[in-house]
Amino acid sequence: MDEELQAFRPDPADVTPLYIQLANKLSNAIGKGRWRPNEALPSERTLSGMLSISRVTARKAIDLLCERGVLTRVRGSGTYITPKLEQPLSRLSSFSEELSQRGAKAGSIWLSRELGAATPLEMLSLGLSPNTPVVRLKRLRTADEIVMAIETSTIPAVYMPDPQAVGDSLYDYLEERGIHPVRALQHIRAVNASAAQARLTDLAPNTAMLHITRVSYLGSGAAVELTHSWFRSDYYGYVTESQR
Repeated sequence: MDEELQAFRPDPADVTPLYIQLANKLSNAIGKGRWRPNEALPSERTLSGMLSISRVTARKAIDLLCERGVLTRVRGSGTYITPKLEQPLSRLSSFSEELSQRGAKAGSIWLSRELGAATPLEMLSLGLSPNTPVVRLKRLRTADEIVMAIETSTIPAVYMPDPQAVGDSLYDYLEERGIHPVRALQHIRAVNASAAQARLTDLAPNTAMLHITRVSYLGSGAAVELTHSWFRSDYYGYVTESQR
């Protein structure tokens, strides 16, 4: 460990401030998998002692990486590598599927499961007739027990006779019943967390979040799901590949 840490020592002859040098070196190492998500970073005291830098320099570097969302401070415990989920835009998959492929465990904290008549917006989004019964699900989505998002889903009740039977994966529930979404339209925009959203996701009010609206369709063209998700932008992102 001692020898490995030496590679992060800032160069005093470089015109770049020492704390920025250290932050960049740590960020590059984290990106290459030097530390795993949720693993503790060496303390400020350890970094300053091993790299012959001041604790102020180490603290400023860590503060910078916390601002970038690369690190997360846990009061009284330490500083940890922030888990990051980047989902490709070209593939239709569920939150649970994406986490499973990355070796993480998806979970849900249920807030409500309700049956009611479709609202005008739900009728428009899902192509429903007035008074069509729908199921509304609201939950917090977790990755390795860390809250990453708030999610509300509306599904025509014909596809979900028993909302209480839904587990951590909505798509698993549907596909077990022969209901297979094959495509989806998603709208992504940046929003600021409301006071209620901040409280649920352990963020400061007005922190940037990703608001994703998704409507999924069956092969027949019928809409089966309307989901609004508010993701922590420090944990979640989208990636796309473009070719020319």
